[in-house]
Amino acid sequence: MARVFAEGRLEYGMQLPIQSQSTIYAEPWEATATAADLAGVARAADRAGFGYLATCDHVAIPRRLAGPMSTVWYDPVATLSFLAGITERVRLLSHVAIVGLRHPLISAKQYATLDHLSGGRLILGVGAGHVQEEFEVLGIDFARRGALLDETLDALRAALGPEEYPRFEGELFAFRDLGQLPRPAQPRIPVWVGGSSPAALRRAAVRGDGWLPQGDPRERIPAQIARIRELRQAAGVTAPIEIGAITEPLYVGEPGWDTGRRALTGKAEALAESLRAYKALGVDQIQVRFRSRDRAELADQITAFGDGVAPLLND
Repeated sequence: MARVFAEGRLEYGMQLPIQSQSTIYAEPWEATATAADLAGVARAADRAGFGYLATCDHVAIPRRLAGPMSTVWYDPVATLSFLAGITERVRLLSHVAIVGLRHPLISAKQYATLDHLSGGRLILGVGAGHVQEEFEVLGIDFARRGALLDETLDALRAALGPEEYPRFEGELFAFRDLGQLPRPAQPRIPVWVGGSSPAALRRAAVRGDGWLPQGDPRERIPAQIARIRELRQAAGVTAPIEIGAITEPLYVGEPGWDTGRRALTGKAEALAESLRAYKALGVDQIQVRFRSRDRAELADQITAFGDGVAPLLND
């Protein structure tokens, strides 16, 4: 078992800005932001007690999708390694790494090193991927990406374990007598599975230590959690699973500008009351995202959340 956070508490983390800039969620100021801005936001979240910082993963975006997705997608291992060196406590989450795009020994080498250098702060979030051209250019069968991810996860469990010479025998991958040091600092790397499709729920239930939903609204979460628990029981998995949720966009205080119809705004007490409802649904950790017009406003929002909202989440 590889539980990250204490049971019975609602924890909070955030997907970092700047490192991925899909038009679905990126703020206009991120387009000209710098590495110093990314570092400033990460340090603010570390100081404010955030449980994790998350980064996305895409190797290359085809021109047909560049409008909505943009082509700004930082490499997760490089970015999380950079963040490891400038933060002290916060966990480092890939949300999500498309590990099927890489041989499991390559991913194991990268993520074991990251966990070693960060003192055991890695959470490996994984997903199947959805961009066909990205798989094709790397010579990988897009149609079989689900089965590929399943075996890759099994291979990674072996390759990220305590053994210097891990062993694995599968249909697609096999290795033995090949040493990899350093080993991860954690005895077992927590693996959180992303996605809300039936296949993703099954993968989270059978192979995951946690589940990262893909934008499920609140009303869908109870049924999804029930399905995961049902599948987990059927598979004979008895360890607890950490359930995540992505909240509505937030703004602590009165914004004085249009933060959008979906955004939750207001005083800390009101926001905390709304967010505590996630815990009642069976959620263990919420991923928050703040509306902002520049890095300074975002850092202020992070601080205000840590100071005012976070202490009320478990009242």
